[in-house]
Amino acid sequence: MTEPNKQKDLDTLYALVFTSEAGAKVLADLENRFLEQPTWFPGDEASHGFHREGQNSVVRLIKERIKRART
Repeated sequence: MTEPNKQKDLDTLYALVFTSEAGAKVLADLENRFLEQPTWFPGDEASHGFHREGQNSVVRLIKERIKRART
C-alpha cells in the first residue's frame, strides 16, 4: 500500500470510529479534558506547558484526520 493510500485509509478509520455515537462522545470528552483546559499557569514549570500541548496535539490530530476523511 502506498503512503497516500495508507493515510487515506487511516483517516477513514478515524472518521468511522469518532463519528459513531460512542466515538463522538469520547471525542467530546477528549476535547473537554484537553483542548478546553489551560495549557499552562504562571509559576508552573515550562515543561508542563509542553506536556499539555502534546496532549492537545493528539486531539487535534484526530479532528484533522476526520476532516480530511470528509473531504
